[in-house]
Amino acid sequence: MSLPVERILMSTRPMEKTLAAPERLDLDSRTAFRRAAGEVLDLLAAGTSGGGGRLVIDLSGTRSVDSAGLGALMLIQRKAAERRQTVCLRGANEELRFLLVLTKLDDLFELETGVS
Repeated sequence: MSLPVERILMSTRPMEKTLAAPERLDLDSRTAFRRAAGEVLDLLAAGTSGGGGRLVIDLSGTRSVDSAGLGALMLIQRKAAERRQTVCLRGANEELRFLLVLTKLDDLFELETGVS
């Protein structure tokens, strides 16, 4: 079950917003998560002129990501790229990092370790 956007959206800097991913990013949670990420991207776009901004997806509490979850991350990244925004995956576990490399999607995202 995903959390309401109000509980998972944390402002850090004007040009950067952080969104915590659900514990399981899968078929059941992907739609709500993708919608929440879209709202955050809209907020970033509203705060900038001419595009830009950075969405940080905090995956430190995410235990599993299936193909539907991976697809949601790709769609979020595509929407961000259309607006010249950046998507950063923070705290991705080894399994997700391996999956990104295996599918050659690791170049689409900035990858950060840990939580800052």
